Amino acid sequence: MIKLSNIEKYYGTYHALRDVNCHINEGEFFSLLGPSGSGKTTLLRTIAGFEEIDSGTVLIGGQSMVGVPPNMRPTNMVFQSYAIFPHMSVAQNVAYGLRSQRLNKAKTAEMVTESLGKVGLAGYGERAAHALSGGQRQRVALARALILKPKVLLLDEPLSALDRKLREEMQSELRRLQRSLGITFVLVTHDQEEALTMSDRVAVMFEGQIAQLDSPQALYKRPASKRVAEFFGAMNILKADILEVKGDIATTRIEGLGVADLAFNPQPCADASSHYCAGVRPELMTILDDGAMAYDKETPATVTDVEYRGELTYYDVKFEGSDTPVVVSMRNTSNRELREVGQQVRIGWESASAVLLLD
Repeated sequence: MIKLSNIEKYYGTYHALRDVNCHINEGEFFSLLGPSGSGKTTLLRTIAGFEEIDSGTVLIGGQSMVGVPPNMRPTNMVFQSYAIFPHMSVAQNVAYGLRSQRLNKAKTAEMVTESLGKVGLAGYGERAAHALSGGQRQRVALARALILKPKVLLLDEPLSALDRKLREEMQSELRRLQRSLGITFVLVTHDQEEALTMSDRVAVMFEGQIAQLDSPQALYKRPASKRVAEFFGAMNILKADILEVKGDIATTRIEGLGVADLAFNPQPCADASSHYCAGVRPELMTILDDGAMAYDKETPATVTDVEYRGELTYYDVKFEGSDTPVVVSMRNTSNRELREVGQQVRIGWESASAVLLLD
């Protein structure tokens, strides 16, 4: 549906987008994830036509968007602020984008009713916009965008102003809506959990570049670099020395954990000077009880801190010969006792749980 090739964008001397290349499939829920200033909103506005690029090409539905203004593109956008007109009714807000089509009142009313029904606001047409809750305003903004039947819906952090509970509800609603409509959604977010929950694929951006583009599962389990790993969820990062390479497997000495065979991700870099480290997610390491199931690897450690969070307990532990604190998360069960600071424990882990990361 969307193909971006060699996109470059400058604001004066500031290089906002740097050789961005990606494709977004028809009917896909695609997210642009990154910290503030990473270029994700600029890239979204480039697709929408609100920003002109300095070089590169934007294709939507196989058609070049060179010289095509925003209102002539097969896209519509939901802004972070929603841009709801408070002096209008809900129906008037939703119908606002239809003004240029010069439809009769009956057809307009029919389309407004249909659009409100899609977002769960049937019967809200006559309600005053200023009397709506945050979640309802967000739905009105969606209805206004969807009434024009765009091929692509662009969403610029539409849930950031909502409280946590409502945001989680709207995440599920947006995903359900996207699946039922079958149109392409492109979401900008800085919230990793939001990207994990809603997306078919995610592009992680830093400093105007796509650092990694993959499914949420692949990004979480097999991040390509230390920077992606640390941004996309909690990750223990440990020094790693590569002892031997056979194909895409590296025999590696990991700080505090010893020697293990790890798979490269990505494939081994041709530049022998590349530096790697090892990453292990906290939930993939376990404090072993007596009689616990056998693990591929077991390493003695000392508990240095305990943080109880109800469902989970987070332990900071240190391995012998290492000063790097490592976090282990354990699910609290009825027969599992909390460990104490200073307690000697055994940590179980699997070689397959660790990943080599470009440092």
